[in-house]
Amino acid sequence: MSYTTIDRPTDYFRTKLYSGENNSQSITFDESDNMSPDWVWIKSRNGSGRNHCLYDSVRGVNKRLESDNTIAENSTSDQLTSFDTNGFTIGIGEADINSGGRTYASWNWLAGGTAPAITYSVKVVSDSGNKYRFDDFGTSAVTLDLQEGGTYTFDQSDSSNSGHPLRFSTTSDGSHGGGSEYTTGVTTTGTPGSAGAKTVITVGSGVATLYYYCTQHSGMGGQANTNSTHGSSNFSGSIQANVSANTTAGFSIVSYTGTGSNATVGHGLGAEAKMIIFKDRDTAAEWRVYHVGSGNTGALDFNTSDAIQTNSVFFQDTTPTSSVFSLGTGTDVNNNTKNFIAYCFADTGNKFFKAGSYSGNGSSTNGTFVYTGFKPAFVMGKYINGTGDWYLWDNKRLGYNRDNNKIKPNTSDAETTEDWFDMYSNGFKFYNNSGDFNYGGYNFIYMAIAESPFVTSTGIPTTAR
Repeated sequence: MSYTTIDRPTDYFRTKLYSGENNSQSITFDESDNMSPDWVWIKSRNGSGRNHCLYDSVRGVNKRLESDNTIAENSTSDQLTSFDTNGFTIGIGEADINSGGRTYASWNWLAGGTAPAITYSVKVVSDSGNKYRFDDFGTSAVTLDLQEGGTYTFDQSDSSNSGHPLRFSTTSDGSHGGGSEYTTGVTTTGTPGSAGAKTVITVGSGVATLYYYCTQHSGMGGQANTNSTHGSSNFSGSIQANVSANTTAGFSIVSYTGTGSNATVGHGLGAEAKMIIFKDRDTAAEWRVYHVGSGNTGALDFNTSDAIQTNSVFFQDTTPTSSVFSLGTGTDVNNNTKNFIAYCFADTGNKFFKAGSYSGNGSSTNGTFVYTGFKPAFVMGKYINGTGDWYLWDNKRLGYNRDNNKIKPNTSDAETTEDWFDMYSNGFKFYNNSGDFNYGGYNFIYMAIAESPFVTSTGIPTTAR
């Protein structure tokens, strides 16, 4: 997939600093234009023992994961309580995100947004009687996830649809179950089985659970969840997933249920995923990370300083494609019946996101320079062949070179201050020989998010901080 220059990366990613108040508060982004985040990552800057807290719009509000430990998802009413038009709202006195006297950093990404437009190809197959099947997925009459505000086209052009009009109802099996056809936001075109035949639905706010059915024959359809959370059904892999994707910025959030067997999962990016962060939501389990710079034969832990673990049970020794990532039998990525979340990133060709690797040169005065092709707003990385903490810098906590504000995503430690890091107009550079990010001869991986392009679409070059 080709990408155009993104002149305003703040449309897709923003760092926001704020102070805790011990009271519910709305955190509003500093930029004048709005961005409603889909992934919010919060960390206390001062004082140790405060966890990294990760929230996303696919799992829904008040559902927290912590990158510095293995715990399962937890949910209480006083955490992140809403994703807002230009920020987010947090609850009363939660120490990790809103304690009086503490300062916090939040990193915020846009995924699918509020109005996806998706087309599903419909076929009718013989499966204990005729059933609807979508996008040639291996299972028929599945439960769909349809996001509020989204527009979904059910293409019935395939000849197998002849005599089987697909419609919606608020009653299971529609008119065959004693209900009636649901028509709000629904349009139909053509004759099923002929070119151009389709049913289109725009899901309104607060719509009750729907059911898709055939007006002529009973037992062909299934349930369609109308989610107040974000994400839509994706059938690209062998596992049905719920995906909220932004193909422009190369970022998606993927929810799926493990099978315990080798499988593939759709990520919705339209380009090869270069980095994926996985977490079992239901079980105390390690965070796992796929990164193009460490290869497809193993995985990194996001919650520890451990070296890469080489084992085919993670990703089947298979590189993600433009549509799916592969899962092995490892329980930390594919535990049978357990629910998982995956944060997926595609390389946007030096426009917004970059994932790569580099070798440290061991110099404490003139360290390794890493070219990204844009001015970074966020940089995260890790030593992969031995023990080394993850590191994270951004362009807000200090805001000028030389950056002295490092946070470790795998620990609950407070922010540290060392003059070790510069962000330039086209990359970043180290000024320390730390084993975490620049030891001589060591191999490291990184991801970077753009603050601004090296050269805008109008030919204007950016400057270093």
